[in-house]
Amino acid sequence: MLTVFRGACGAAAVAILSPFVDLNLGGAPIQVVGVALAQSSPDVIRPAAITDLGDGSPGSTVVFVGAGDIAVGGGSQEATARLLDGIPGTVFTLGDNAYPDGTASNYATYYDPSWGRHKARTKPCPGNHDYHTANAAGYFAYFGSLAGPSGQGYYSFDLGDWHVISLDGEISTAVGSPQEVWLRADLAAHTNQCCLAYWHEPLFDSGSIHGGQSQYVQPLWQALYDYHAEIILNGHEHIYERFAPQTPGGAADPANGIREFIVGTGGAGLYTVTTPKPNSEVHNTSTYGVLKLTLGPGTYSWQFIPIAGQTFTDSGSGTCHR
Repeated sequence: MLTVFRGACGAAAVAILSPFVDLNLGGAPIQVVGVALAQSSPDVIRPAAITDLGDGSPGSTVVFVGAGDIAVGGGSQEATARLLDGIPGTVFTLGDNAYPDGTASNYATYYDPSWGRHKARTKPCPGNHDYHTANAAGYFAYFGSLAGPSGQGYYSFDLGDWHVISLDGEISTAVGSPQEVWLRADLAAHTNQCCLAYWHEPLFDSGSIHGGQSQYVQPLWQALYDYHAEIILNGHEHIYERFAPQTPGGAADPANGIREFIVGTGGAGLYTVTTPKPNSEVHNTSTYGVLKLTLGPGTYSWQFIPIAGQTFTDSGSGTCHR
């Protein structure tokens, strides 16, 4: 039941959910509990942030959903946040979360009113614009413990049967760097799990702005390939692109390769593609949206979900190497 109250502070919409409402929104069923209250104009009722009560325990199927290059003045971040309103699971960000400089003010003004309503279920990573503020101070202050150990920039967690790793492409990624050494140790400790990693800058990129500029992340790719990771997620290029499984050197490898997705479609202005790179299977330069990954025991599927009024989508599935 939906009731609209009017008062001195404007209109407020109260969705009364009594006592529980079961929803199935393309992922695991969830329950939304209690009362959702959101201030609204008389004609617009904003959805309350969804609550995912799944525990992501081993053996379960889980949802991991998000995008990068998100919140900017005049951007489309509210439209993509509305997609998250209807999708349960864990949210990821792929960096450049709050433009132009990742300051505390940028986060408060642009990110928090939109994607910020899903902050409690978000596993972020930083981007180059977040580091326009020294040491990404705005990013770490906003996300706090959600961003892993304070100031480090990289961390990992388990999600269902999957091991998930958030990395930082803005600090050293060289062989022997603290981050690369940590990554290899973390991978070695989780060899019995399907693995997914994400950070901001893609190694493979057909975009017209940044394509071919991020070779320095190759050591991260090499470590992940050596330990049979399945998926890498990136942003930075404001496009959607999906690559076939490949090696860190760019050779097609359907048996053991890593599938890379670029999902720079969170709200900032979109870019273009020149000539698609080898192994690029799909790209789109005109659609905002989020990538929804459904991660099961030994399997995964993906679906690009466009914002309201746009139609491009992409979907498929795969199995883990191990």
